[in-house]
Amino acid sequence: MDHLPEFLYIPAAELARSSNIPLEILPDLGALYQHFARSIAEEIKENNRLGNPTRLILPVGPLGQYPILAEISNRERISWKNVFTFNMDEYCDWQGRAVPASHPLSFRGFIQKNLFECLDPEIQIPDEHIHFPDPLNLDWISECIQSVGGIDTCYGGIGYHGHVAFNEAPISRWYRLTPEQFLNSLTRLVQLEPETIVMNSIRSTGGNPAAMPPMAVTLGMKDIFDAQRIRLYCQGGSWQRTVLRIAIMGEESVDYPVTLLQKHPDYAIITDENTAIPPIPQAHA
Repeated sequence: MDHLPEFLYIPAAELARSSNIPLEILPDLGALYQHFARSIAEEIKENNRLGNPTRLILPVGPLGQYPILAEISNRERISWKNVFTFNMDEYCDWQGRAVPASHPLSFRGFIQKNLFECLDPEIQIPDEHIHFPDPLNLDWISECIQSVGGIDTCYGGIGYHGHVAFNEAPISRWYRLTPEQFLNSLTRLVQLEPETIVMNSIRSTGGNPAAMPPMAVTLGMKDIFDAQRIRLYCQGGSWQRTVLRIAIMGEESVDYPVTLLQKHPDYAIITDENTAIPPIPQAHA
């Protein structure tokens, strides 16, 4: 295995010191979800205190932070009246139409049920402040982001092959994109790669890839990179150990889109001890 990158062997205790970007390692998933929820809650609370709007890009994945965030918001009376959310992506059917919110895998349905509808009525986010990318009007969500003055923080996760939202590495015999081109990508429809469908089916449809929607609509890398802050959470355990290390120490490459974010001025990754374990723990010969 001499051809494998040296960073795959670095012990977890040394990972933060070796990272190209700020990395925080939390003890377990419970601590990670609490950190995620508290980060959003404190951002909204501070902006409310200053009389400023809060403008967020939100993922569905990780998932566990949202019920916690709703509970914190209700208990501490944190109003969402001046919050604007822009979700990263949504599944689409084979014709490129977004799945309905009633679909069991709908990101819109999940966040509505596990966050927005859980907020007490007097602090609830207005419906018109909730935005999802529209596969039939691709530029609309970017225009909405600009209309509210841009994004304060983009929260997200990292996919199996380094995608953020559904910005997967384009695979083609006929062309290759430069990092600059991909970093400027806009909201678009994508045909999901086989690896993504398999990985997501393992976690959501009992390992049945045929039950997965084959397409998605995703925010492009440009809207993500243009956020004032980017915070990504890695909680996948064994399957995410390699891509975490590529994200924090890999060379800039379209093959792993998350590496293109390393040049962002205010970017950090938060993970748990299990995910920080080396994917190749044995001594490197």
